[in-house]
Amino acid sequence: MEASISLLGSTKPSLSSLIPSSNVLHRRDFPLPALKLKKVSVLPRILQQKRLIRAQCSDGFKPEEDDGFVLEDVPHLTKFLPDLPSYPNPLKESQAYAIVKRTFVSSEDVVAQNIVVQKGSKRGVHFRRAGPRERVYFRSDEVKACIVTCGGLCPGINTVIREIVCGLNNMYGVNNILGIQGGYRGFYSKNTMTLTPKVVNDIHKRGGTFLQTSRGGHDTVKIVDNIQDRGINQVYIIGGDGTQKGAEKIYQEVERRGLQVAVSGIPKTIDNDIAVIDKSFGFDTAVEEAQRAINAAHVEVESVENGVGIVKLMGRYSGFIAMIATLANRDVDCCLIPESPFFLEGKGGLFEFIEQRLKENRHMVIVIAEGAGQDYVSQSMHVSGTKDASGNRLLLDVGLWLTQQIKDHFTNVRKMMINMKYIDPTYMIRAIPSNASDNVYCTLLAQSAVHGAMAGYSGFTVGPVNSRHAYIPISRVTEMTNTVKLTDRMWARLLASTNQPSFLTGEGALQNVIDMETQEKIDNMKISSI
Repeated sequence: MEASISLLGSTKPSLSSLIPSSNVLHRRDFPLPALKLKKVSVLPRILQQKRLIRAQCSDGFKPEEDDGFVLEDVPHLTKFLPDLPSYPNPLKESQAYAIVKRTFVSSEDVVAQNIVVQKGSKRGVHFRRAGPRERVYFRSDEVKACIVTCGGLCPGINTVIREIVCGLNNMYGVNNILGIQGGYRGFYSKNTMTLTPKVVNDIHKRGGTFLQTSRGGHDTVKIVDNIQDRGINQVYIIGGDGTQKGAEKIYQEVERRGLQVAVSGIPKTIDNDIAVIDKSFGFDTAVEEAQRAINAAHVEVESVENGVGIVKLMGRYSGFIAMIATLANRDVDCCLIPESPFFLEGKGGLFEFIEQRLKENRHMVIVIAEGAGQDYVSQSMHVSGTKDASGNRLLLDVGLWLTQQIKDHFTNVRKMMINMKYIDPTYMIRAIPSNASDNVYCTLLAQSAVHGAMAGYSGFTVGPVNSRHAYIPISRVTEMTNTVKLTDRMWARLLASTNQPSFLTGEGALQNVIDMETQEKIDNMKISSI
């Protein structure tokens, strides 16, 4: 009972000492499957955090002080297949890993969700660290894996596909890998293709997805029927919020049927709106490619009198691409994102700011995210919202709308001649191959997913938390959308960089923003618990 976790603080009871040995297949090599998973409550997370859960020892040992340690664990196949045998990890014989000082991740290694703490604060939420384990729960020659991509495109999808295939083959000796074509509906309406390292050798140099994709088409029963009929026992699902929710349903059906099938999710979104993880893959590439469009707009407006350039970037509900691209460029005069409502007319409005900037510099550049001002546009155009196959609201072209509004105001009201330039690079940004940074990131994601599936974990997604890759319950990354916080320093840095108005007017405007963010969290929690 004196063992301690070096990474989590000294003289603390180890996680392995807190688990009943009778429920664990291999206590030394895999001591944690019996730890109860933290269930998502129907209460908002801001209320859940007041009820921290502490693991206790089977012999009744309890620390004198509750330090607030919480492990948000992911399911393991032994949860519903307790007699599942395990095997030595093939990486023990790998020449590549022979020189690694510590080949395998300890069962007690966890990653803290928050690393900025105050003296005496609770230790808080942690996730299981990703990486290879000493024991695996699949024999390499018995693995039949499949990979599917769903939803919209994003730089790096092909890199993830390639590295899953190469990771399974090169590290674990798996030769039976299928590619499901055309998204979720491909499980029961499309052909599959055999994937080998040779087949996927150069696909990382292309944009899009080698396996094709689609929105919607998720039928849990049909999908699991197909998985069962084909003898598939590892499923790798690459997709965004809706796709990951589908992956969780697949895992739940697999568990209900008692199948030895590991379901692994790799979160994908160009908007960087996946919760918990530091950043989504493809985001760096998107920001880098956006620079070309912003630079082009700046050149255009700088070359004419009273030039106003508008660049529309992706960002349905989250303005991260627009914000970071603006900060990186430094030629942008105003950035408009979905999280920050703006208005056109009156004191402190966008028209006033444009006129002021034109008088000072004779030109200006505006970056706007596609989801910004949608309510404003809908009211102006008298259009009701419709949705796509994934359930996302179809967006109106706010860039064209804003271009026309600015033209009309300065031509008809202010009697000023202006030269408008509108650039819409949205689909160009997401269709390109990933850059060097994202290629490395995608490789780590893919290999972490492979290690997790081989180790018997299921119903998990993988991603970096405070720069360390971790296994995260799927419900945690889908319970709410990651958005730009207007009360954080990053947005303040942007306002300081552009000197644009904050568009917060009236007494108590800042409090309204805070209340809006809190209510959004509560609403998202209610949706995720239905």
